[in-house]
Amino acid sequence: MAITQIDKVLYTAKAHTTGGREGGASRTSDGELDVKLAVPGTHAKGTNPEQLFAVGWSACFLSALKIVAAGMKVRVTEITVDSEVDLGTTNGAYFIQARLNVGLPGVAPDVAQRIVDGAHGQCPYSKATHGNINVTTTINTAAATTVG
Repeated sequence: MAITQIDKVLYTAKAHTTGGREGGASRTSDGELDVKLAVPGTHAKGTNPEQLFAVGWSACFLSALKIVAAGMKVRVTEITVDSEVDLGTTNGAYFIQARLNVGLPGVAPDVAQRIVDGAHGQCPYSKATHGNINVTTTINTAAATTVG
């Protein structure tokens, strides 16, 4: 698979990290994100790269879903993406895998699948991970219900 070169850079995120995931910290150049880092599963205070990746991918993927739905002229009232990123090992090497749980309430299942497939083709995170990590995408088209 050939690497696609960017013709026009729209935005460059810049971050500075010290100390790594073991009690380190990361801060973006604009100061909008300033976090302490901690190893997952410990009682240390802070986030971790897997959480940051999960947030970034789910936000990007949700935007891609909106773009694809609009292009298909499908009206969606509420889209949700719940992401899960696992950190694990195989033969002593670290890997991640992910699950994207997409909510497209009221959208026909076949249409929802086309929207999700199209979003994977639009989302830069999906493009970056395609063929590199295990990714499972589930779709829920049931209308949300309220309790009370």
